[in-house]
Amino acid sequence: MELNPATTAVIAVHMQPDIVSADGAFGPIFAAQAAERDIVGVIGKLHDAARGAGVAVIYTRVAWKADYSDLIPNSPLLDMIVQNKCLVDGRDQAEIVPELSPHPGDSVVTHKRVSGFTGSDLDELLRARGIDTVLFSGVATNASVEGTARQASDLGYRTVIISDACSAADQSAHDASLNSLGLLAEIATSAEAIAAISGARVTA
Repeated sequence: MELNPATTAVIAVHMQPDIVSADGAFGPIFAAQAAERDIVGVIGKLHDAARGAGVAVIYTRVAWKADYSDLIPNSPLLDMIVQNKCLVDGRDQAEIVPELSPHPGDSVVTHKRVSGFTGSDLDELLRARGIDTVLFSGVATNASVEGTARQASDLGYRTVIISDACSAADQSAHDASLNSLGLLAEIATSAEAIAAISGARVTA
């Protein structure tokens, strides 16, 4: 695996307490797998390597107004947001988890749909930086990670899913999503990505 740090970005999807923390609104769905797979720890190591090599670090987060007047609940997932009264912009539970707090120079993109590209400035941000390769991590593999990755592929980006830096509600959903995404994206481990970012090679 080869990567050019100058044209590569690592994108962490929805690493927000309401989604990945045990006490979050979606914690009963996603927190156990995120913890079991140590998603926060894996992403932290990936981000450390990225920053050290000059690779762009970007976070996508979902958040809405307190009255949800900016949310169109046209799917069961989005309707759950309203029912759980969560992911309200300005609240700590909608920010990035403290363990992965953005550093100076990192970017945070807020959006309101499943894909991080829809209705946001993510595409413009990437193109302005000359990025042509995006590495995805985050939660959930089969929802916003997959949705954003599919749109990245459609937009012409070289798209890579970091398999051990993502999780879903259960392992089977995660695996099924990766199997599907393999037609549109490269599937790599965090070790492979970190080695490529640092210019090294992973050997068996």
